[in-house]
Amino acid sequence: MPTQIDFSSYIQRYENELLKNVIPFWEEHGIDKEYGGYHDSLDRDGSLWDSDKWMWMQWRKVYMWATLYQSPYKKDRYLDYAKQGFEFLLSHGKSKDGNYYFGLNRRGEAIIAPHSIYSEAFAVMGAAALYKATNEEKYKIEANSAMAKYISRMDNPKGLWDKSMPARPSRLSHGVYMILANLGTVVKDCLASSDYDDKVAEAVDMVVKHFWSSKHKVLFENLNPDLSVDLESGDGRHINPGHGLESSWFILQYAERNKRPDLIPQVGTIIKGLLDFGWDKKYGGIYYFMDVLNKPKLELEWDMKLWWVHNEALVATIYAYRLTKDPEFLDWFQKLDAWSFEHFRDPQYGEWYGYLNRRGEPTHLLKGSKWKCFFHLPRALMVCIDQMKKLEI
Repeated sequence: MPTQIDFSSYIQRYENELLKNVIPFWEEHGIDKEYGGYHDSLDRDGSLWDSDKWMWMQWRKVYMWATLYQSPYKKDRYLDYAKQGFEFLLSHGKSKDGNYYFGLNRRGEAIIAPHSIYSEAFAVMGAAALYKATNEEKYKIEANSAMAKYISRMDNPKGLWDKSMPARPSRLSHGVYMILANLGTVVKDCLASSDYDDKVAEAVDMVVKHFWSSKHKVLFENLNPDLSVDLESGDGRHINPGHGLESSWFILQYAERNKRPDLIPQVGTIIKGLLDFGWDKKYGGIYYFMDVLNKPKLELEWDMKLWWVHNEALVATIYAYRLTKDPEFLDWFQKLDAWSFEHFRDPQYGEWYGYLNRRGEPTHLLKGSKWKCFFHLPRALMVCIDQMKKLEI
């Protein structure tokens, strides 16, 4: 493959996808104009198939609309969409102890307890992006409050709602650390705050020094408390290539902004290892879940191809290519781009399918759910556009 290409056609296609295929879908179908907040569960054509609202989806949309408002594609109404979502979530989303519920009904009444630390994580992102967009203090206060809650829950993410009994082995979760690595960048960018720098640096080091295994050339999702790997259990051997690739570009972003060039070669090695391990050599695409020793996976969806995994892989490879100029990353980006646009796009109704079988055929036609929303795809398109424009310069 060539070591340099003309990215102008890619940029045009990605901008068209964002502006004509993705944003219009969510703008038309995703705003709850009656009760506030957003519609999460949208069918292929945008019709509502369930009315419950999921906090980590809702806050991601606050972040996305506020970020779009500050982008080259700015529309004043995007800020209105973000603000009304924030007000709905602030009014209805918190328990008495200040944790964010996991689920609400359409009217905003709590239906699922605040068992997930990730509700706080995305509240940080949404509130911080709104502060940057408006300079209104209430958004900064909420971002810092949610960040403090997130950090306080890291050692026991599920808190009172953990179903584990004492005999069950405890684990350190890669997801908790990778999200903190990204939150650090968001908070620094949006709030101009260095308050969390030490915690974020520790999270980054945990990922690259401990969750990454140079022996197996993968990022493990779970470690023992002593930082060892448990190869005798399914959750100990569990690999989520998409998580690892998302984590990788978070750390590339961190390295670039915090003058840590030492991290870049190591993250490049991580990206290559995960893609080599996770790519389906028969049908193409990246597996959802894998076992590091190729033992059976309990999850029935293990060999499916999910939209967000490929979104994050696109970002990781183009980001790594810009920072290293290693042609292997450009090769991977082009391969991922071709496979993703061929299999996930829905040219008839807009947006992307989320779930494909191993062969790349849609298994679910929905566009929004408890797990899929207006976040991974638009963010990936925007970050890829930004990286490619920098490469053009």
